[in-house]
Amino acid sequence: MEAVLPIEVEIPSMRVLAETELEEAEWAKQRCEQLNLIDEKRLTALCHGQCYQQRMARAFNARVRHREFKPGDLVLRKVLHITPDSRGKFAYKYDGPFVVKEVFSGGAIILSDMDGTENALPVNVDALKKYYP
Repeated sequence: MEAVLPIEVEIPSMRVLAETELEEAEWAKQRCEQLNLIDEKRLTALCHGQCYQQRMARAFNARVRHREFKPGDLVLRKVLHITPDSRGKFAYKYDGPFVVKEVFSGGAIILSDMDGTENALPVNVDALKKYYP
């Protein structure tokens, strides 16, 4: 008894051809058809994957709240770095309040402290939330 690989059952090889006693022309025709089906299955899987990604992106983007900041708005900045002397889970999650000095189109914002000293580095909009005193 010989072992037959599962791929050989789907796409017969010469050994399977000899066992089934197909004519060589018939075998070549079936082999070409099955190889064409493999390309079609691959394209179908690729299309399905792209459709799935689009559906997931659409579902995610439907729940995103757009935040727009204008110069003069008060904001809180998320604390991104944990300092060694932090109080663990009791540490503050946000710094601030800060004043929005300048807004760029790519989602970057320049902040300044409440006393007017400007921070040199821009901050991403994702790390900010509005502050309502």
